[in-house]
Amino acid sequence: MKQVAGGGRRESSELERSLNGPFSGLTVLLTGAAGGFGRCLARRLAADRARLVLSDLHEEPLAELARSLDTEVAFLAGDISEEATAEKLVALAQERFGSLDIAINNAGIAQTFVKLHLIPSDEARRVIEVDLLGVFYAMKHQLPAMERQFRHDKRRRAIVNIASVAGLTGAPRLAIYSAAKHGVIGLTRTAAAEYAAKGVRINAVCPSYARTKMVMGALAMSPAEPSDAEAGLTRDVPMKRLAEIDEVVEVILFAANPKNSFMTGQALAADGGVLAT
Repeated sequence: MKQVAGGGRRESSELERSLNGPFSGLTVLLTGAAGGFGRCLARRLAADRARLVLSDLHEEPLAELARSLDTEVAFLAGDISEEATAEKLVALAQERFGSLDIAINNAGIAQTFVKLHLIPSDEARRVIEVDLLGVFYAMKHQLPAMERQFRHDKRRRAIVNIASVAGLTGAPRLAIYSAAKHGVIGLTRTAAAEYAAKGVRINAVCPSYARTKMVMGALAMSPAEPSDAEAGLTRDVPMKRLAEIDEVVEVILFAANPKNSFMTGQALAADGGVLAT
């Protein structure tokens, strides 16, 4: 695990937020930063002059991303399924920027698209470790830090956990992934109730299939023609298409926005209408 810091500028907080966007001057911790949602989030937050603490499994994609952002950035490469990574990320935010205002727990992996009895047990264990325990470890260290800050300055913080529409319903051929994402929503709702009076809002965002590298890679492995493979994947989506990355990012930013100050414990579906049918 390696920690590297770099970046651009540091400005004051309240005045800057009034002159710029809602995330200006805030410290945002983002896991899975080198992935599809993560890169888009990092760029949107950097454009809003947030101060970023980025994490992903490998160092070089993080370094490349950090160099491209016109804001202050610190980053740490590590495995989010290891509790020490979560602890070090919170410490990095506090040491480098003096606070942790928003955490977006975005890191996750998929599973092989097969029926439950065909899922290799080691793969099932890894999905649970990354997708569920990774979020648990993250919040275990983010929440006490945010609560301490609230007691000190009475300014509310926010956590957004990236779950899935598979965490809100059954998901054939995605059993262990669905189970992990159901767990993320359970953690989100429970923590939201526990910390609602302690200055921390906690919500989950639940996308259906989006045009990420993970999904597009899975489609590329299909024996069907690309258009047929995509049509098959979106057959049960009323909008009959994949989500674009920036469409999901809009929902994540809505959940994280400090102006959205009375919403907590929610699982927001960005699913093209899947749950409406």
